[in-house]
Amino acid sequence: MTSHPAPNLFGSARDKAELFRERYIILQQRTHRHELFMPSAIGTDESRSKFQLKTIETLLGNSVKVGDVIVLGMITQLKEGKFFLEDPTGVVQLDISEAQFHSGLYTESCFVLTEGWYEDEIFHVNAFGFPPTEPSATTRAYYGNTNFFGGPSSTSVKASAKLKQLEDENEDAMFVFLSDVWLDQAEVMEKLRIMFSGYSSMPPTCFFFCGNFSSAPYGKNQIQALKGSLKALADIICEYPSIHESSRFVFVPGCEDPGPGSILPRPPLTENITEEFRQQVPSSVFTTNPCRVQYCTQEIIIFREDLVNKMCRNCIRFPSNNLDIPNHFVKTILSQGHLTPLPLNVSPVYWAYDYTLRTYPLPDMIVFADKYDPFTVTNTDCLCINPGSFPRSGFSFKVYYPSTKTVEDSKLQGL
Repeated sequence: MTSHPAPNLFGSARDKAELFRERYIILQQRTHRHELFMPSAIGTDESRSKFQLKTIETLLGNSVKVGDVIVLGMITQLKEGKFFLEDPTGVVQLDISEAQFHSGLYTESCFVLTEGWYEDEIFHVNAFGFPPTEPSATTRAYYGNTNFFGGPSSTSVKASAKLKQLEDENEDAMFVFLSDVWLDQAEVMEKLRIMFSGYSSMPPTCFFFCGNFSSAPYGKNQIQALKGSLKALADIICEYPSIHESSRFVFVPGCEDPGPGSILPRPPLTENITEEFRQQVPSSVFTTNPCRVQYCTQEIIIFREDLVNKMCRNCIRFPSNNLDIPNHFVKTILSQGHLTPLPLNVSPVYWAYDYTLRTYPLPDMIVFADKYDPFTVTNTDCLCINPGSFPRSGFSFKVYYPSTKTVEDSKLQGL
C-alpha cells in the first residue's frame, strides 16, 4: 500500500473501484494457492482432477457453447430480478434456476466460485461455492513475517518466542466480552455491579464493553445522558479497588451511539463524552469499531454490528439447513476475507478505509458482537464468538482464556 495516497473519508471514485478489486485480488491469490486449483508440477500424475479458474472475458469471447467452467466473481444485480457475475475483466448474466448452493449465506456483493456452462451470452450455473478459506499459518508461509494486522511494528509478532512464552505462562489472563451494555438501564448497572463483585477476588485482564451504550438512542439529551451513565459506571468500578487497579476497560461503539451514522469503520466515542470517565478510570480505552487487539502473539478483531440478520435478509437463496445459521455465517465471513461482504447500500463503508474490515490473514479470534443468539464456532483455526446482547439474552456474556484459547459461556443469574 506504500504507493497509495493516505486514505480520505471522502474517497474518490478510484477508491470505490479499488475496494472491490482489492477484495477480488486477495481471494484470487488465495484460490490459486489451494491444492485443487494449483497447476500440476511437471512430471507428476496429471490425471488427478484439477480445476482451472477462468475469467469472464474468456467466456464472452466465445460464440459456441463452453461447458464445465469455474469462474471467480462477484454476484451483483445490475437489473432488478436478474443476477450477474462480475470480475475485473467483464460482466455476464447468470441463470441460477438450477443452481446448487454449497453451505454459506450467499448475498449480493459476495465473491463466489461459480461452476456451470456458457451459451448465448448467459452463464448457466450448476453450483455456487465460496473461495476456499486458508489458515493463517499457510498465508504467512508465503509472506514471511510481514505485519498485516496493524500496529506500530512492521514485522508480525506472531513468531516471537518470548511473547509466546509469556502467553503460555500467564494462565490467569482472562478477557470478558459483553455487548449491548445499556448503561441507562438500572438492571444492567446492577448486573455489572454483581459481575464486578464476583470478579473482584480475581480481576480479569480486560473487560470489553460493546455498544450500544443506550437502550433509547437518539434525542437531544442522548449525549448528556451517556456522560451521566458513564460517570455512574466509573463510580461502580471505583467501588472495587482490585478491578480498578488491575483490569483494563475497552469500549467499542455501536451503530446507535453518538457518532457519524452507520458507516464503517466507526470512530471512538468523542472525548467530550468520555473525558470524566477516563479521569476516574485511567486504564480505559475508547476505540473504533471494528477494533484490533494484539495480545502477546494472538490477533483479535472485535466487531459490533448486527450482521447475522442483515446477511440472512439479503441472501439470494436462504440455506435449506437454517438451524445452523452461525456456521453458515462464520464460513461466509472467513471465506470472503472481509467483515461485511454486503452491498454498500446495505452496509456502507468509507471506501478508502475498506482495508480496516479485512480478515486476511485470518486472525486467531473474531468477536462478532451481534444481537443474534450467542455462539462459539471454530473454522480454519479461527475462533469466532458472539457474546449475544447482554440485556436481551438473560445477561449472558463470554469469557476467553488466551493461554488455552478456550471460551466459557457465562450468565448472571437473578439474585
